[in-house]
Amino acid sequence: MKVPFVDLITQYRSLENQILPAMQNILEKAQFILGEDVELFEKEFAAFCETEFAVGVDSGTSAIELALRTLGIGEGDEVITTANTFIATALAISYAGARPVLVDADPQTYTIDVSKLEEAITPRTKAIIPVHLYGQPADMDPIMEIAQRRGLKVIEDACQAHGARYKGRRAGSLGHAAAFSFYPAKNLGAYGDGGIIVTGDEQVARSARMLRNYGQREKYKHLMCGFNRRLDTLQAAVLRVKLGYLDDWNNARRRHAGRYKRLLDSTPLALPLEADYAESVYHLYVVRADNREALMDSLQEQGISTGIHYPIPVHLQPAYQDLGYQSGDFPVSERYAKCILSLPMYPELDRDAIVHVANAIKNFVNGFVVEATISEDVFVGQVP
Repeated sequence: MKVPFVDLITQYRSLENQILPAMQNILEKAQFILGEDVELFEKEFAAFCETEFAVGVDSGTSAIELALRTLGIGEGDEVITTANTFIATALAISYAGARPVLVDADPQTYTIDVSKLEEAITPRTKAIIPVHLYGQPADMDPIMEIAQRRGLKVIEDACQAHGARYKGRRAGSLGHAAAFSFYPAKNLGAYGDGGIIVTGDEQVARSARMLRNYGQREKYKHLMCGFNRRLDTLQAAVLRVKLGYLDDWNNARRRHAGRYKRLLDSTPLALPLEADYAESVYHLYVVRADNREALMDSLQEQGISTGIHYPIPVHLQPAYQDLGYQSGDFPVSERYAKCILSLPMYPELDRDAIVHVANAIKNFVNGFVVEATISEDVFVGQVP
């Protein structure tokens, strides 16, 4: 059995009769730039995130950068984020002219270690960017308390957390602003690049709309030095169709996570922990294995594709040598980078595929096969 890491073709086939007319409508109207579907999607996604405003942009990276800029953060400022994230989080800080200041990962949740935040704050600190990594929100209440007490802004990097909840509230509604990515493999993915800023602050939204479109509110009247960072209307049309299925897809991911846990609980692998404050949407299902490379090779031989998210922490990337960090500065992030492994995870993943993955892992680590029967209603909401 072949089990891909992600399967975008199957999802497309299931939506083809809705996607094609939506795109055809844009082609016939020739509304390619900031067309009606962009505004409609912005309203729909803001409502989905349980916040007031949304501004579509060309990528999740741009969403973080422009959110920083709208909050007045730039040259000479410092922004705290985690070492255990995709480099785009740090790059967006750099693009805004600020300096990334890194904090280690929480050893249980992989998100930012809140206990390390205070010691990273300096007189130049202006913002915190917690990353809702792998689909699980960071612990936002203490982050917001620190930010309020120290006069800092909080921008959620929610690029992997479309629809996730923190204490019942949607990711994206928790900070001063939030950024989402619509890279095709995301829980809500476009058919190309795309992103969005969501916020409850009307001024942030107004500034973001100008910044994404050459700094203009009306054509040829440029109120600030802006950028060309707009969300394509074709992508907005695709995303409008897919948004209606997102909750169902996220529920499917949670069911898959429950099955993985049920089948793999007896193995030596360290399985994901869902925090008691969180409802993860499992953008990725990340385990830890001491013999990761050998396990990956074994799974590949049995037709199972895997990934590593992420093999090199931000502070050890050659691009960020100038930050002055050294090996050993963030031990949790460094240790986990050597053993984390992402298993196949997507809504269309079926029971037999999950059982095949579990069998292959158990064959490798224990030399026996789990029963290839599992009830369709197996679901573990809170992973203990």
